Amino acid sequence: MGPLAHTTASRRPSNFPRPSASILLLSPQNHILLLHRVTTSRSFPSAHVFPGGTLSPSDGEIPAPGDPARHVDNRAYRVGAIRECFEESGMLLAREGDGEGMLLVEKGERERGRRDVDGGLVGMEEWVKGRQGRVDVDNLIPFTRWITPANLPQRFTTQMYLYLLPLRTPASPLSPTGTDAQSPATNSSIDTLIPTPDGGREHTASLFLPPRDWLIKAQKREVILPLPQVYLLHLVSQFLTAATSIQSHETLQAQRDALLQFIDTPPKKGPGWRDICISPMLAGKARDGRTVMGLDYSGKEVEGQGRKGDLERVVVVRFEAEGPKDVEIKFKEEVELVGMDEAKL
Repeated sequence: MGPLAHTTASRRPSNFPRPSASILLLSPQNHILLLHRVTTSRSFPSAHVFPGGTLSPSDGEIPAPGDPARHVDNRAYRVGAIRECFEESGMLLAREGDGEGMLLVEKGERERGRRDVDGGLVGMEEWVKGRQGRVDVDNLIPFTRWITPANLPQRFTTQMYLYLLPLRTPASPLSPTGTDAQSPATNSSIDTLIPTPDGGREHTASLFLPPRDWLIKAQKREVILPLPQVYLLHLVSQFLTAATSIQSHETLQAQRDALLQFIDTPPKKGPGWRDICISPMLAGKARDGRTVMGLDYSGKEVEGQGRKGDLERVVVVRFEAEGPKDVEIKFKEEVELVGMDEAKL
């Protein structure tokens, strides 16, 4: 997804943000997938990010620049999110055409399709239909939108989604590594749950970990997480707790139920999580010297449309040459600004 970095209150003339979409992909063990971007990437080199990217004309009708619908969830964003996830990680979010089961495609055929879709030889929906399936747009859950600040040269309007891969039935437990503990007969279905890099074109590694583990790695400076990744991992980590052993089907389902209830319950202030639109804005400095970014502004493209960001939280971050470091999500009342009016929060 597009970069979101610190900004100032002043704005230079900007280009229109490019439509993009990303997915918080939840594994059967309630872990979150992140991809390690290559060092030569134009957007967040060396960072760990959710699978996603810019939309393609093959994804569907994309509203024109200046159209308010460009910043609203629609089918093109959903198809684009599924396509980018497939291209980048090999994870196929599709269902059987005549049922609700996940569409299973043999690994070799799936990898060939991945290359063809990525190369523009065939559209995502067309390729899935050719395997008697359908892209699973209905099970993507909108979970905030992010618009790159207007003073940055490379801008995106990114629709975030949550997608829950099916839990294993109690009779089919998973091993701690995410592979099935039962017979080889299940290998074809298990293989679809193992993400793989894209050969080093955009990513060098792909890994599912508990959300809190990703945040701890970032705190230890073992990985670089862009602001949206930290923000959303922080939110879901309240419900998807890590465990030292395999968790029961009932425990995993209870965690998912609590997360979905949270998403469907609007914050005390502002819109619901499906509708929140965030364009980070500089608010000031914290006492420890870190930058404080406000999250309540929704972006110049949606001004006057009633869109709002997160009215309760801010990001505290230290911007360094390699990327954002020491990032924390805090409630506004927990942060004391130095040398600036707290009204900016």
